[in-house]
Amino acid sequence: MTKPLLKLLALLLLTGTAFAAESNWWNPAWTLRKKVSIDTSGKGLAISEPIGTTAVLVRLHEGVLSFMSAKEDGSDLRFLASDHKTVLKHHVEKWDSLLNEAYVWVQMPDLKAASATDIWLYYGNTTEAVAVDPAKESYDENTTLAYHFADASKAGTDSSPTGANAGGTPTPAAGSLIGAGLRVFGQTAITVPAPPFPEWAPGAPLTVSVWVKPSALQPNAVILSRRDGANSFILGLDSGIPFVEINKQRSTAGEAITAGIWRHVAAVVDAGKVTVYLDGKSYGELSAALPSLKTPVEIDKDSSPAAASFSGFTGELDELQIAKTARPAGFIHFAAANQGTSADAAKLLTIGADEASDHEEESEMAKHLSLITDISKDLTIDGWIVIFLCALLAVVGWFIAAGKILYLNKIEKASKEFMNRWEKISSDLTAIDHEDADSVKNIGGSVSSKMQKLMRESPLYQLYHLGSDEIRHRMKTVRQVTLDAREKKVTIGLSGRSIQAIKAALHGGMVREVQKLNGRLVFLTIGIAGGPYLGLLGTVIGVMITFAVIAKTGEVEVNSIAPGIAGALLATVAGLAVAIPALFIYSYLSSRIKDVVSNMETFIDEFIAKMAEHYKE
Repeated sequence: MTKPLLKLLALLLLTGTAFAAESNWWNPAWTLRKKVSIDTSGKGLAISEPIGTTAVLVRLHEGVLSFMSAKEDGSDLRFLASDHKTVLKHHVEKWDSLLNEAYVWVQMPDLKAASATDIWLYYGNTTEAVAVDPAKESYDENTTLAYHFADASKAGTDSSPTGANAGGTPTPAAGSLIGAGLRVFGQTAITVPAPPFPEWAPGAPLTVSVWVKPSALQPNAVILSRRDGANSFILGLDSGIPFVEINKQRSTAGEAITAGIWRHVAAVVDAGKVTVYLDGKSYGELSAALPSLKTPVEIDKDSSPAAASFSGFTGELDELQIAKTARPAGFIHFAAANQGTSADAAKLLTIGADEASDHEEESEMAKHLSLITDISKDLTIDGWIVIFLCALLAVVGWFIAAGKILYLNKIEKASKEFMNRWEKISSDLTAIDHEDADSVKNIGGSVSSKMQKLMRESPLYQLYHLGSDEIRHRMKTVRQVTLDAREKKVTIGLSGRSIQAIKAALHGGMVREVQKLNGRLVFLTIGIAGGPYLGLLGTVIGVMITFAVIAKTGEVEVNSIAPGIAGALLATVAGLAVAIPALFIYSYLSSRIKDVVSNMETFIDEFIAKMAEHYKE
């Protein structure tokens, strides 16, 4: 294969790729996008256990996002699945346009293990007001608590669907693991009210996870506890050893953590077994089932008199989550890696470069067409039938109009050429003498066969030909009485009756030419008269069906009425769209046909006058 051909193929490939990318653009109003890759295969961070639905943390900073191109509050951020159609739920935990820093949580439905998943981050819509997803929509229905400890006003705000906001929350500490975190001193318990926080049923599954950064390694430091009489659940650190204690039974111990370092601690209760995870890896176990607990949950300290041997946790907390299900090991591993700041986080999630849209701003016409497209989705089958009939009328009418315009253009050109020839012989009609019939066809020998073929399209030529034939058939010899021997005794002429008969024949020929000119124009009149009625029929049926549905369902509101009415009115629009152009084109064609008819009438009068003058009786 030659080098020029290779270059051509490469150019076509690049062009096709660019076109495909542009055609996949989600919305022209969003001018920038970038690919976000989540890789749980061996090329990224290998996670072989199932993960499921999870909220993925996307860290944004000046190196990966142009904050100047986004809205000041980041409300224009949108996350799309790889199909560029499915919008993923998300919420912004923190957006700082001064420091160019943001933390965004995106719900990934059924994230697969040992595979690479691509999503798209769209932004750059700074002109339109865009709605923001509530934080609770970013978590699945199994998440019962999600504390980001984001800022002073949201330190105890629950971002999960439960809405169990904590009381007695201290001011968050800036510069924590994920934005702001919670600095605690083990003096006062932070209370999660129950309800709305749900009770824990006996033997029910449970998952608790939290990021901890102890400032000191204390014995029996409580991170989270829940006591109800003799039943208890405690998650804590015993001199740096993460543990879960259920009804005074404690999980097995592992290696102690060090102070001043962020670590991810999680506990999963399922089928009478408790598994403690540290940084996403199995750390300890306990054979115990979850007891019945209905009381409020306490964070940082256990204020119960039965907890005299326990101390409060001193240090920082961040991203506390509780779920009413047993999260799989892959879920815990993914959360620890994704939310942390180690090298694994960079392997797991990567953010690509910006891609700019070539779309121009949508014009008003495009917006109208988009609205009509949306309205058509609510059109009933009856409306579609009416629109189909209107479209059929429009196609037939335009086809006939186009053919008629071409025909009129042709006869106009032919008539113009004929009139140029007619002026040369009109002063002497002997050019169509009956002794030479071919002289009639070629107008006294002054027209070539090619020009004669053109002039045959003219109705004036047809009338001339008809009149010439009538003259040849009706001319007679007339004997004159004279005393002068030098004068002709015989002349050729036409009687008065013959002239009248020829005139009648010419008018008959004109009638046939007019019929040819007006042929099939009836389809345009049908479109003019029938289009609006068809559209009205579709609208009436659509409105009738809309009100029938409302009466059956009982939903009387604008959102239930407007789509059906708008769809029904689309049928009327279709009928008018057929009738209005048909009316204009019919008026135009009628005007041109009247001009042709006037020319024929004038020609007949002129022909009769010339004939009576040259062929006197």
